[in-house]
Amino acid sequence: MAQPVALTTPSAERRAVKHKRKWTVGRILGYTTVYILMTVIALVFMIPLLWMLSTALKSRQEIFAWPPVWIPLDPMWGNFQAAFQKYPLAQFMGNTLFLIAVNTTGYLISVPLIAYGFARLRFPGKPVFFVLMLSTMMIPGQIKLIPLYSLYSRLGMIDTYWPLTLPSFFGDAFFTFLLIQYMRTIPRELDEAARIDGAGTWTILYKVILPLCRPPLTVLMVFTFLWTWNEFLQPLVYLNNFYSYPISVGLAFFRGRYGVEWNLFMAATLVSIAPVLILYFFAQRHLIGGIASVGLKG
Repeated sequence: MAQPVALTTPSAERRAVKHKRKWTVGRILGYTTVYILMTVIALVFMIPLLWMLSTALKSRQEIFAWPPVWIPLDPMWGNFQAAFQKYPLAQFMGNTLFLIAVNTTGYLISVPLIAYGFARLRFPGKPVFFVLMLSTMMIPGQIKLIPLYSLYSRLGMIDTYWPLTLPSFFGDAFFTFLLIQYMRTIPRELDEAARIDGAGTWTILYKVILPLCRPPLTVLMVFTFLWTWNEFLQPLVYLNNFYSYPISVGLAFFRGRYGVEWNLFMAATLVSIAPVLILYFFAQRHLIGGIASVGLKG
């Protein structure tokens, strides 16, 4: 009886094991190199933040020392308390959080209504209105500042929060376009099934469509937080009361006429960017996923 022929020889098995081992080692080295490179790049981008922290903990003499001092000999943690005592930073941050809450509420009310109309309903002149809405994104905000100031001045809204919050209740072209593109990917069969069950337009919007639009709505809320927190020009133009300023304008008062207390200024700046860093840390997965899903589905 003939003996079965071996499919692989011992030398072939050794070569396969050796090749697999080389491939595994190469893969580990490749991943390690990538992670080391990314860590180095991350540290390079963190240099300004680390320098801000170092400056916030320095004395006045160490700030202008040469060569520069990265690690203060005696860290002055009291600079953060001094920054809050010198200017009402807590009041500024509270004003900013109030503006964020109102603007977020306004966008969550107005943007889904406008987006649902363009994505699901039919009405005369729909393409024209859609193009007009998108064209507003091409107009720089500085051009609209003078006519808006004149309008708000005639309405008696200067030195109030109305100019900073009222536009959010009329929608935003970028957020509306984002939500329109996402709503168009939702099957219309869901609307038809809901109408068969007796649901009206409002019920379909709030019970069927909006629960499926959590990714773009998350993007809306995060962007509203960031834009409102960093907005400087409009509060500076519309507000006159010192205690009504948001944190972006309040930080400007750390710059005196003849000099700047850089340690207190850096301490206040670190405190002001802390909420943004915390928000991004917790929302980055939803933020990146929301943008990616809109891009892929749109």
